[in-house]
Amino acid sequence: MASACFSLNVQAQTPATSFKFDFGDGQPAKGYTAVGANTAFTDATGYGFDFGAKVNSVTRDAKKGVVGSYITSDKPFNFSVDVPEGNYKVTLTLGDIKGTSLTTVRAESRRLMLEKVATQSGETKKVSFIVNIRKPQISTGGEVRRNPREMGKYDWDDKLTLEFNDSQPCIDAVEIEKVDDQITVYLAGNSTVVDQDDEPWCAWGQMIPRFFKPGVAIADHAESGLTLGSFIGSHRLDKVMSLIKPGDYLFIEFGHNDQKEKGPNDGAWKSYTERFKTFINAARDKKAIPVIVTSTSRRMFNDSGKVVNTLGDYPAAARKVGQEMNVPVIDINAMTAKFYEALGDEPSKKAFVWYPAGTFPGQKDELHDNTHFNSYGAYEIAKCIIEGIRQNHLGLEKFLVDTPPFDPSHPDPVDQFSLPSSAKWSVVKPLGN
Repeated sequence: MASACFSLNVQAQTPATSFKFDFGDGQPAKGYTAVGANTAFTDATGYGFDFGAKVNSVTRDAKKGVVGSYITSDKPFNFSVDVPEGNYKVTLTLGDIKGTSLTTVRAESRRLMLEKVATQSGETKKVSFIVNIRKPQISTGGEVRRNPREMGKYDWDDKLTLEFNDSQPCIDAVEIEKVDDQITVYLAGNSTVVDQDDEPWCAWGQMIPRFFKPGVAIADHAESGLTLGSFIGSHRLDKVMSLIKPGDYLFIEFGHNDQKEKGPNDGAWKSYTERFKTFINAARDKKAIPVIVTSTSRRMFNDSGKVVNTLGDYPAAARKVGQEMNVPVIDINAMTAKFYEALGDEPSKKAFVWYPAGTFPGQKDELHDNTHFNSYGAYEIAKCIIEGIRQNHLGLEKFLVDTPPFDPSHPDPVDQFSLPSSAKWSVVKPLGN
């Protein structure tokens, strides 16, 4: 009897990894949990609208099951669920059986998952994507040493957080299920890759999930200010290696901060080269696939309208490591230079964090940043990464969606790009690159 009780207690403490939520006030559909307009997240329930979200419930036909009602708002709103670490397939039912809808979805720290999903009047759609959830604890011992900026970051908390946004989001239902069969692409890098918390900053690592269908999960372990050495020293490589499995990928982009290291053994051809090899060998030991990504160019032009290399020998060193170790190289350094040059010196500011004071709530100072991107810049660079995946014929190709061939010399017109600003508005300066 004692062993039976013990078994039941263990089962009761096992966290749930599968959920079905029916959004809207009223009786939920069979097998679903009701989520009404007043369902706020609590630690006790482990789900609900989060971070002060204000939403409205609209009921069209109570007899129509999950599509008979929906939740909406005229402002971005967050919904969170307490889940263990892992990859989760999120399936949304979107639309209004008596009207139109337009929905953009982000996850965790502003990762773009769905872009402007439209439904016509009376239409509903089911759409799915994969969200990676991580915790700082490392299964092999210890935990990731995070900097103060990361302590309030949605990427490191105990919840899967979704942000619903755009002009008319209509959320009928949310289904969440842990999945263990995804190819996971781990991203190691700095602030040009990281899931940026705050508008108007954005990075390619948080834009790229939008271009993959289920089958691939993006796990962005990048952080601002890091070098290859500090990524190792803060136990982030240990964290990735504790999770990575055969057939997964490790994309590695460093250089902006590495070039600032001035010790006797530092430099592009010394510590930078050797540490790159450490990352590559670690991935291969796990039968994963390493991919080198050269550093994004900074926005600096010469008098001839060409981008100046401000990264010294670091891009060349990354290319050489790739050649010597037979590792795929995505030359984002060259592609971003073409991208900026196609826009031109002054217009290229529109891809970066260049804004007059007062553009965003609480922004007292002008923003003049030639390293970090806004949403448009990050979106275009994510397309460059996708093109690099194609050029290298990586197995990830078959999971791409909405990705026609992309030439950085002919980028999407900036005046035709539009994404709604995220719910998280705090304007701060990122820590380093």
